[in-house]
Amino acid sequence: MISEVLAETKEKMEKAVEHAHEQFGNIRTGRANPALFDRLPVDYYGTPTPMGQLASFQQPEARMLVITPYDKSALKEIEKAIAANPNLGVNPQNDGQLIRVVMPELTKERRQEYVKLARDKAEEARVAVRNIRRKSKTDLDALESEVGEDEVSRAEKELDKITKSYTDRIDDAFKAKEADLLEV
Repeated sequence: MISEVLAETKEKMEKAVEHAHEQFGNIRTGRANPALFDRLPVDYYGTPTPMGQLASFQQPEARMLVITPYDKSALKEIEKAIAANPNLGVNPQNDGQLIRVVMPELTKERRQEYVKLARDKAEEARVAVRNIRRKSKTDLDALESEVGEDEVSRAEKELDKITKSYTDRIDDAFKAKEADLLEV
C-alpha cells in the first residue's frame, strides 16, 4: 500500500518535471526553436489546431526557422497565427510555399523578462510537486491505522527525499535555462 502511494507520487512528480521542461522549451532564447511554434494554435477550418500538426519545421540557420505546411491552404492561417502572437516578436515571411521566420536578437531587457518568466514557470512546477507531496502525505496518513505509525513515518521520510529530488531537478533545469537566456 505504501509502496503504491510512493510509486504514484513519483509518477506524478515526473510528469510535473516534464511539464516544466516543456514550459522552459517554450521560452525563447536567441535561437530559433521549433518548440516555440509547435503548440501555437492555428485556426484550421474553424478549429484551433497546434501548428506542429499542420506543418514541418526546419532550422537552416541558428536564428531562422522554415515552416512548411502539409496543406498549402493553411499557409495564410499559419502566418496569421505567428504574426498575432506577441510573445514571439517575429515577422513571418510567406513566399507562397513556405514561411520563413527570422528570430531577432534579444535585448538585455527582453532577456531579463524571459528569465523572470522562466523563474515563474519553475515556481509553478515546484508548487505542483509540493501539492502532489501534500496529497500523498494525506494518503499515507489515511493508511496509518492499517500499517502502523512507524511505517507511515518511514514512508514520509522517503516522501520528503523524493520531493527534494524532483524540486532539485526543476531547479537544475531552471538554472540551465537561465544560463541559456543570459548567454549573449
